[in-house]
Amino acid sequence: MIEPETTALILLAAGKSARFGLSDKLTEMFLGQPLGMHVVTALEAVPFARRVVVRDGVKLDYAERGYHEVHNTRPEEGLSLSVRMGVEAARAPGIEAVLITLADMPRVTAAQIYRLFDAAHGPESIVASSDGVNPKPPVLFGAHRFDALEQLKGEEGARDLILAGRHVVTHPDELIDVDTEEELDELMAKFGQVRGRRES
Repeated sequence: MIEPETTALILLAAGKSARFGLSDKLTEMFLGQPLGMHVVTALEAVPFARRVVVRDGVKLDYAERGYHEVHNTRPEEGLSLSVRMGVEAARAPGIEAVLITLADMPRVTAAQIYRLFDAAHGPESIVASSDGVNPKPPVLFGAHRFDALEQLKGEEGARDLILAGRHVVTHPDELIDVDTEEELDELMAKFGQVRGRRES
């Protein structure tokens, strides 16, 4: 059994956002707060042992929300570098697992996180979320997986590990990953919002 009290949360907030145009997608306003802060708010009450964010130059203050900030100055090297940096920063005595999630997934819920914990059964665990078709973050890794995570390379991140793990299905709307301006527009439209275009 893995518990939040022995787990480090790793939030990945570094990336070039190449498909999002000129603006920083994480600072785009959605339902009253920046896109990149929604998951922070959603998981605020989950009693993680520690919280780590791997960030680049995004203008959001994660430290103010209790996160240890790790700066990735080479996001162009791919998602794996952020994962490696996050796991390295999260390692500490008593940490039995890491929960990895993405800052551009604004509809993640604490309920889904607890479902991942319920499905985990020890240090070999890999438990990912799924929309019923594809496994994806948030994903929980037991401590015996830390070395494999620190050896990842490229843009694929932990995809192969996730595919081989256990998958907990939730509603697809909870796992929306905003990569493009069109995806953000579609998400906002579901809530009756229209995004204000920024000047380039």
